[in-house]
Amino acid sequence: MKQFDSIVCISQTSWKGDFQKAVVQLMTELSARHRVLFVDYLYTIKDLVTGRKEVSTKELLFGNPLTKIDNQGGEDLYVWSPPIILPINWMDDSAHDRVLQWNINRLVGQLRTVLKKLGMHRPLVINAYNPVIGLPMLGKLNECATLYYCFDEISAAGEWMSKHGTRYEEAYIRRVDAVVTTSETLRQDKSTLQPQTFCVKNGANFDLFNQARLLAQQQPPKKPVVGYLGSADNRVNIDIMEYCARTMPDVDFQFIGEVHEPLLIQRLGHYPNVTFIPPHQPVDLPPLLAQLSVGIIPFVCNRHTYTIYPLKINEYLAAGLSVVSTPFSILDDFDGVIELADTPDQFAQALRRALADTSPSRVQQRVAMAQRNSWPERAREFEGVIQQMPKAWRQEQPV
Repeated sequence: MKQFDSIVCISQTSWKGDFQKAVVQLMTELSARHRVLFVDYLYTIKDLVTGRKEVSTKELLFGNPLTKIDNQGGEDLYVWSPPIILPINWMDDSAHDRVLQWNINRLVGQLRTVLKKLGMHRPLVINAYNPVIGLPMLGKLNECATLYYCFDEISAAGEWMSKHGTRYEEAYIRRVDAVVTTSETLRQDKSTLQPQTFCVKNGANFDLFNQARLLAQQQPPKKPVVGYLGSADNRVNIDIMEYCARTMPDVDFQFIGEVHEPLLIQRLGHYPNVTFIPPHQPVDLPPLLAQLSVGIIPFVCNRHTYTIYPLKINEYLAAGLSVVSTPFSILDDFDGVIELADTPDQFAQALRRALADTSPSRVQQRVAMAQRNSWPERAREFEGVIQQMPKAWRQEQPV
């Protein structure tokens, strides 16, 4: 018998958005067998002023009544958007910690009401990359156990998180019951603080992205197109991309998603074979991927990227695409399936080989690997971790 009666996920990520999100995919899969409450992104007054929000202004100011998500016959899955909180990241440590407690008291009070309404009396709390909120919330929800889901290196996450996140994360990791990371490098790092640290890598929404393969079979791409899917930021190696755009004029290069690094547009925007495509909802991505020949991950190689296991690698493979990447992280799982290159010239050569790598057997190899790395498989791995948490899981004792 399960000791916990539900899962409460408190996330740094919003439920809605223009791209696939690991924690959203994972919670959706877990809801097939467990009741799940997803506490949406904690918006601040600053988000309201700047317009950075995926929910309405009314929901920001007063909170969102529970939304029940259709998860196709599984257990209950709910999303709750808390009312707006005060922005505190810019404050010094002392002021930050005082105002944080006010935010926490407000959040916990309303969250307890929601849990009571749903009959969630003994939840397992999964904190998704938000230790600043997680640490002061420990023990306040009658939780049976707490698991920290870490999918990025917090010290390299930028000022929005690293300023206070780094000091909070260390204390938080020591006090939670287990940690799950999305890369082996993160697991090695966090296990120095918490021996109960496990790695469950990112997966792919296989059924969605495999639609691109079916569409491409019906209408193959008319010309070679190399594509990058997702946010284009300072992780992208601009030197590599500029070299490829300049030396491969017969190939189109597409960036699908938000561009957060202005230098990308400044340096690549004038090439006639480079196109920047606005972000699309996940369900609208298959037709775009169907027109690609190769998917790329041209990340710079540094401490931050070394901890990443990218979602997009399995999304490309599910679409049957060849993949070319820099060796930015430990990608041994994909030996013999993807191309790795770390200089502009080598990357361009790898692209040429990938464009020609179209045999049905190779396509099937890529698709099969993505299927093994699907979110249902990852959710089962995640449940395996929960089973190793004594506080969260126990078998009913015979009478």
